[in-house]
Amino acid sequence: MVSKLVKKQRKLLYNLPKHLKRKSLTAKLSDDLANQYGISRIRVRKGDTVKVMMGTNVGFEGKVNSVDLEGYVTIEGLTRKKTDGTPVFIKVSASKVLVTKLEMGDPIRRKSVEKKAEQRKLFMRKEGQSGS
Repeated sequence: MVSKLVKKQRKLLYNLPKHLKRKSLTAKLSDDLANQYGISRIRVRKGDTVKVMMGTNVGFEGKVNSVDLEGYVTIEGLTRKKTDGTPVFIKVSASKVLVTKLEMGDPIRRKSVEKKAEQRKLFMRKEGQSGS
């Protein structure tokens, strides 16, 4: 951030362009998936299975129902009732969830995961050579 003032930092986050807001939609992968794919974080998408790690709904696990660019996801089964009795999805910040299962039906996503894994391997190999 450029400024130390909190209100200016908040204003920058609210007014970010869409191509930068996408970066706020990343979540950590579970240890099994991180070892399997060789990456630690990924953008959350509809259909992924996630587990809530912080907040009042800690431990809740379900499929992602929707993702909005404000940085929130809604999870199937995680609802509250309005005063008139209709259920409403509870929004959870994407950074506060852990991805436990990826939706790999999209070939573009599969390709991007493989590309990130390759880049990470190259980076780790390069770090190992420079550290010696």
